[in-house]
Amino acid sequence: MRARSHAVLAASVVLALAAGPLAAPAFAAPPAPASRSADQRGPAEEALRAAVAGLPNQYATAALVRVGAPGGDWHGSAGVRDLASGRAAHPDARFRAGSVTKVVTAATVLRLAAQDVIDLEAPVQGYLPDLFTPDFEQPISVRHLLNHTSGIKPGDGLGDDFAELYSHRYETLAPQQVAASAIAKGPEDFVPGTRQQYLNINYTILGLLIEKVTGRSYAFEATRLVLRPAGMHHTYFPGTDPRIRGPHNRGYQAVERPDGTTRLVDVTEWNQADRWAAGDMISTTADLERLLTKLFRGRIVPQPELEEMFTTPAGVPGATLSAGLEYQEADGQVFWGKSGGRYGYNAFIGGTRDLSRTLVCAVNSTDAKGTGRNPVVDAITAAALQ
Repeated sequence: MRARSHAVLAASVVLALAAGPLAAPAFAAPPAPASRSADQRGPAEEALRAAVAGLPNQYATAALVRVGAPGGDWHGSAGVRDLASGRAAHPDARFRAGSVTKVVTAATVLRLAAQDVIDLEAPVQGYLPDLFTPDFEQPISVRHLLNHTSGIKPGDGLGDDFAELYSHRYETLAPQQVAASAIAKGPEDFVPGTRQQYLNINYTILGLLIEKVTGRSYAFEATRLVLRPAGMHHTYFPGTDPRIRGPHNRGYQAVERPDGTTRLVDVTEWNQADRWAAGDMISTTADLERLLTKLFRGRIVPQPELEEMFTTPAGVPGATLSAGLEYQEADGQVFWGKSGGRYGYNAFIGGTRDLSRTLVCAVNSTDAKGTGRNPVVDAITAAALQ
């Protein structure tokens, strides 16, 4: 990557990771990726070590990072496994991947499309007639769900803020209930295919679609079609289990006390069944790196379906979201990726399409669902793109 593009591209990718997938800058359709074959530099190891030094701090308690470049790879970890013991963070820890789950869901749908089990242009109302009411007269294609142009309204959750959600963290809200609550709110906010609005409900309904056309559970099909081919042996879908199985670093959320001071609340255990196909996957950085590289190389989703993941919808102003991914562009370089955030955990995977630069990281952010930028995430991303 040319030096003059580092700061601009780093800032745009950091924004996507720190602010979450809702922050979609208004870029034009992505250009063809520029060649980087002449750039054989390895990762900026000193900058990467500096980026994760000093953890835990007020912004994060742990960080796991993997950077790939033509000149070599860099893997690092910092912080603590838990605040009580102060033990060093587990370098191979499992964590909540949040909306990175959508990459797996999109790949599962596209594999079924490649097998002619799903028609991307077909209205989802035809696949799920018991879900949609007659009020939904405009056809909503499977592709509209994949690229967030469906116009379907958001589903209900178990609360509107951290305190309320935390009090219900061991309760189960089934994805079927979430989908039904969205449909009960009435027809689309806009004509399908004319606007792009990032919402979990699109991928919740895709999970229901996967189950309907295969007759098997979402977790079974996503594991069969994506996790196993990618070699993601430490990744799983927890369902209603609030725990993270296996080695993991505990997650914390900063909460302000009445006197203005801050305390850290342990949020590691949380039943997130309502996130389901939109955001309820537990993984490792090594597994997500395998997903990224094998996916981009066409070893999971075949052509031409793979192009859906690198194509934003035509004629939609400001569209940056494709099937499961989002792109950021600066100085002719295009970086495709996906961020995710659950309380206590931020995750990100991304890279250039030719894999000349890749980044996978998991940061135990103390305000993982906040809208502000996280300096630890900023530093990791800027160092990774040097």
